Amino acid sequence: MGQRACERLIVDFVRRLDLGDPGSVADLFTADGVWEWSQGGRRVEGRETLRAYFGSRPADRLSRRMMTNILATVDSATTVSATSYLATYRVDGYIDGMLPPRLPANVGHYEDTFQKVDGDWLLATRAVFLPFGGDTERLSTPPRRRGRTVRGVAVE
Repeated sequence: MGQRACERLIVDFVRRLDLGDPGSVADLFTADGVWEWSQGGRRVEGRETLRAYFGSRPADRLSRRMMTNILATVDSATTVSATSYLATYRVDGYIDGMLPPRLPANVGHYEDTFQKVDGDWLLATRAVFLPFGGDTERLSTPPRRRGRTVRGVAVE
């Protein structure tokens, strides 16, 4: 049961960043939860600090994260560990419309630990490892609005 709950939490994390309220990602962490990067020594600790960090995401950022190869392991009745792979597509300066395809900004993996707190599974620690990465592209001009759409697909 804990394994599946933690797998869902991994996917909910990226859904909240990409499609929901980024600041609410902090609610998926324990009160003293930690987010850290292996490169650069960045570390954010504590739910309220995490809320401020994720909530500061630029309003004009468009991102989509692909999560795969999620391997969650039950370590005890109250702890789970997991590794998952990610590819992040991200640009700043987005207003509206469809963008041409581009390479991901980051490709790497997460190493997570989860704790069961008052019946709920929460992230205790999340470390991100990015062997492939770069700066977030800033769009110089807004994407061109396409003509009409047919079944959700833009056509000229």
